[in-house]
Amino acid sequence: MKFQEKSFIRIALLAVLAASLTGMIAAQVPAGAKRPSVVPANYLITPFGYFHPSCVGHLAKGDEILHDEKLIKHVNGTTESVHVCAYARFEADGTKVAPDGKIDNQVDKPPFIGHSWIEYASVTTTTSFGYLYAEWTVPPTPTSNDGQTVYFFPGVEDINDVVTIIQPVLGWNSDYASAWGIASWNCCESGTTYEATPEPVSSGDTILGYMFDTCAAGTKTCTSWDIVTWDLQNGKFSELLNTSNFGQTFNWAFAGALEVYNITQCSDYPSNGGYPGSNAMSFNELGLFNDKFVQIASPNWKISNVSGGLTPQCGYGGTTPKQVILTF
Repeated sequence: MKFQEKSFIRIALLAVLAASLTGMIAAQVPAGAKRPSVVPANYLITPFGYFHPSCVGHLAKGDEILHDEKLIKHVNGTTESVHVCAYARFEADGTKVAPDGKIDNQVDKPPFIGHSWIEYASVTTTTSFGYLYAEWTVPPTPTSNDGQTVYFFPGVEDINDVVTIIQPVLGWNSDYASAWGIASWNCCESGTTYEATPEPVSSGDTILGYMFDTCAAGTKTCTSWDIVTWDLQNGKFSELLNTSNFGQTFNWAFAGALEVYNITQCSDYPSNGGYPGSNAMSFNELGLFNDKFVQIASPNWKISNVSGGLTPQCGYGGTTPKQVILTF
């Protein structure tokens, strides 16, 4: 997919907006019995850790998060203030994060929330990125079900001042019980995470996820971004259009990441052929552009494996550069 295609894709998504219908009831998975003991039972699992239900905002198609006014603009033209979360969130290991993002008087610095991020491929720049896209395939259903949640996604952050991350996400047992689904996310301004309307997807489908800024070429810190997670087989998509950067300069890009909750055995991961001798997720057709919308020919993607000390160990690792392959 080339950069000039982004406007066409946006128009195409808007044209089929009304035709994208959800066939199953979507809801975040409760923290469950395997949660860290400090996490309240009513908290929800998200791609960013455990959140109080009032701090997970569900946006309808066409809703926008406006940075300057800190408003949510609904598709019908009405507005409401961005929610300020009154509750702490928790990382995967139970670390408590105050609504202002501080841990024991230290600013919380993702990308990994506790050890919920198992492995990822990333690259940084001294300026900023303006556009990132990737394709990946929905894996088979895991052969065992221990109440686990599994996420795969690309994304972008500000490595110097982490306030939010924007990402198109594929999740198993996330919005749909024991099934795969997609959603676009923006987290965590004022302690709140925002999810676009999710959609169900099927094993074998190709997912296209992309994020691009809507500013003029050369804008280092663009206030408005489009995030789209699109199933190229069934035509369903989840989008956040004109969503706020919350003051971030997105200079940290992730070609792909694996994030999990409640994995107790390696068969809790989806089995899909392996590379080599392990299960694997391949992020293909990668495109990364700088703030001037010039494609970076060979990004220096670096695989980070943060699974040390965790159980189970399931062949974590990865390879680059033509495509990013994460193994598990």
